[in-house]
Amino acid sequence: ASVLSSGINAEYGGGGDDEEGFKLGPSTFIPGIEEASTTYEDIWKIRDETDNFQQKYDAELIKELKRGEVESEIRVQVDDLMRAELKNLKAALQKDAGKKGGKASAKKKGAKKKDKKGGKKGKKDKDLTPDRTIESLYEELVKEGILVQYPKVKVSDYLGEYSYLGTTLRHANIEPMPSLSDVRRVVTEYGILPMGSQTVHETAPHVKSIMIAGPHGTGKRMLVNAICSELGANLMDLSAENICGKYPGKAGLTMLLHLVMKVGKLLQPTVVYIGNAEKTFVKKVAKNDMTDPKRLKKELPKIIKKMAPEDRILFVGTSLTPWDGDVKGVCQCYQKIVLIPRPDYASRYLLFKELIMRHGGRLAPTLDLSSLAKISDGYTPGHILTAVKHVLTERRIQQLQRKPLTAAEFVTPLARIDPIYKEEEEQFKAFYDKTTMGKKRQQLLKEDGE
Repeated sequence: ASVLSSGINAEYGGGGDDEEGFKLGPSTFIPGIEEASTTYEDIWKIRDETDNFQQKYDAELIKELKRGEVESEIRVQVDDLMRAELKNLKAALQKDAGKKGGKASAKKKGAKKKDKKGGKKGKKDKDLTPDRTIESLYEELVKEGILVQYPKVKVSDYLGEYSYLGTTLRHANIEPMPSLSDVRRVVTEYGILPMGSQTVHETAPHVKSIMIAGPHGTGKRMLVNAICSELGANLMDLSAENICGKYPGKAGLTMLLHLVMKVGKLLQPTVVYIGNAEKTFVKKVAKNDMTDPKRLKKELPKIIKKMAPEDRILFVGTSLTPWDGDVKGVCQCYQKIVLIPRPDYASRYLLFKELIMRHGGRLAPTLDLSSLAKISDGYTPGHILTAVKHVLTERRIQQLQRKPLTAAEFVTPLARIDPIYKEEEEQFKAFYDKTTMGKKRQQLLKEDGE
C-alpha cells in the first residue's frame, strides 16, 4: 500500500505479490541483519544455557573478545615502531645521497606548503551565539512563542481503516485512492521511525521534510502532534502567522533560523512546523495578508539542503490549498508530499463507532452505523467528530439507558456542515500530478500498464 506521497509502490490496498510492478532496491539494513544472524549462528546457537540460569559471564568468550582488542593495540604500537625505523632508514639514505637529495626534499616541502595555503576549506556556519548557554537560547525561543507545547497524541489515535478493495479496483483499471490507514503508515515510516533512532536515521533514506496536504478536518495538525508525541520531540512553529513581527529584518531572520537550528541540533529530535506551507511559495500575496508569508522562501530550502544525516530534525508543513503555491518551490523544499483523502466507507464506519464510544455513547441495535457511514460520504474525520460532540451532550449521555442512540440523530448536525465535494478532491489530485513524485508515480503506473 502506498499514499500519493511516495508514488513508488504499486499497491494501495489489499492484493498479493503475484502482479509485476515496481520493486524496491536492496535495503541498507540487510548487511547488519546478516552480520547479527552470522554472529548468532557461530556463537550463540551452539551454546547450551540450560545450567546458566543466573546468566554468569563466560570467561573463554571474554578472553576471545579481548584477545582481538589487545592484538589491535599491539599492532598500533608495532606500526609506530616500524614507521620510526623506516624514517631512520630514509634519513640515512638522504644523508648518503648528498645535496641533491636535500634539494629534492626541500622542493617537496615547499610544494606541500603551497598545497596547504592554496587549498580552500569548506565554509562552516558561523556561530552567532558562542557565549550563550543552551538554557538561555531555549528560554528565548519559549518566550518568543517559537518553541511551543503540543497535546499528547498517539499515532494510533488517528483513526482509519485499511482499504480492502485496492486490488479489486486495480483489476477493473480504476486507480484506488489511499485510505486513512495508508496515511498513518506513511507518516510513521517517514516521520517517526527514522527520527526515533539515530542509527536508523543515519542508515535509512534521509527524509528531511514532509508536506501534509488535505481538506479541512482531515487531521493534518493532529499528525504533526502525533509525530512529536511519539518521539518526545521539541516542536518549533515557524508558520508565517506565528513569526510575524518577531525578529524583524534580514539580520533578525538570520538570528531566528540560527537559534532554531542550533537548539534543534543540540536537543534532538526536533520537529519544525510550518502551517499553511503553500503561502511561503505563493505566486502573489493577497493585499490584506500582513503576515509576510514569503519571508522564508529563500532561506528555508537552503537550511533543509544543509542538514546532515546525523541531524534528527524534521520540517513538517501542512496545507489546505497546496495548488496556491509554486509547485517547483514546494517540491524543492518538501521531499515527501502526503495527500490525505476524504475517508472511505470503512474508515467512516470505524470513525463513528470509535468516536461515539470515546465520547460516552453506547452502541445499540437501534444505531445503524452502516447506513450512517454510507450517507456521510464526503465528510472528513473533523466533521464526524463535530457531529458526535453535538449529539452526545451531557444530558443525552444520561438518557442513553432508556433512550438508545439512533442514526437519525447524527443526520441533522452533519447536514449543517459542507462536505468535501469531488471537485476539491480533483484539485488535490491535479496538484500532486504536477509534483516530482507525482510524475514518477504516473510513469511507473504507465510502465505497469504496458
